[in-house]
Amino acid sequence: MVNIVLAGDVMLGRLVDRYVIQNRSVRPEALWGDVLPVMRAADCRFINLECVISSQGEEWHPATKAFHFRAHPRALDFLRAAKIDGVTLANNHVLDYGSAALLDCLTLLDRTGIKRTGAGATLEEALKPALFDLPQERIAVVALTDNEPEWEATGEKPGVNYVGYQSNGMLEPYRSRMIRVLSLARRQADLVIVSAHVGPNWGAPSRAIQALAHQLLDMGADLYWGHSNHTPQGIEVYKGKAILYSAGDFVDDYAVDKDERNDLSFLFMLEVEKGRIGRITLHPVRIEDLGVRLADEEEWQFLKRTMQAKCKAFGTTMEGEGKAGTVEVM
Repeated sequence: MVNIVLAGDVMLGRLVDRYVIQNRSVRPEALWGDVLPVMRAADCRFINLECVISSQGEEWHPATKAFHFRAHPRALDFLRAAKIDGVTLANNHVLDYGSAALLDCLTLLDRTGIKRTGAGATLEEALKPALFDLPQERIAVVALTDNEPEWEATGEKPGVNYVGYQSNGMLEPYRSRMIRVLSLARRQADLVIVSAHVGPNWGAPSRAIQALAHQLLDMGADLYWGHSNHTPQGIEVYKGKAILYSAGDFVDDYAVDKDERNDLSFLFMLEVEKGRIGRITLHPVRIEDLGVRLADEEEWQFLKRTMQAKCKAFGTTMEGEGKAGTVEVM
């Protein structure tokens, strides 16, 4: 059996960049706080990197796009400190500083040995699965987004793996494209994960997002790993496979909604054996002082209560004994 940890959106730009990443007095391990031992104990770690890492570029459409996120290259030391193995880049901030910054980010990640998927110098590169060889298992991760259609990569233009869909699933040519990508990933790996940065910042997953998740699993994926929504959403067990509709925010500098509590989320631990996910453990965390920490008892009780209700909407039971939640997939 191997353990894989997934986190939601990790945004290392803006205030995180100014006061943490570029502050040489801050040790890289400090960003992750007491969550770090949990992350390091896993066999593999994936995050959605919701910024570009580069010192290049200019803001993309500053008059019309409210937020632009870029982190100094020292951010790579912070990813290494948590032993991050892979990042997904199909999101609405990876091109905030244009193509030059994106291409620089790809080069920096490659030099650091951190694998990436979801964006590239061409569409084929953006579609290419990231592959991870673990004890007894080989993992493939692919990534997509429904944000910023202008950023869709082509054969000649850098960009992201953009996917259009409606209430009955993906539109063409995206459907055929993802069938091809997942077929390739299926041939190369024992377990296939799809990272999906889709939907609005708040609220339960729409019928269209549910249809998208079901369709991707029917195409051969084993896990749908959603994010973009600022709060964790329910888990659905679908045909013996798992759907994490949103992992929520993991690191950022965002204003906190007192009712939604977007400063609270989970680190998701997958127990994988023979290409199947048997159990998901949800370690409760909070964003504090521009970093992430384990949640306290009061915060855990809030997360447990809200997540159990969100899972129940999909017919899923989240057990909440001790200091973590568990969902049985098989």
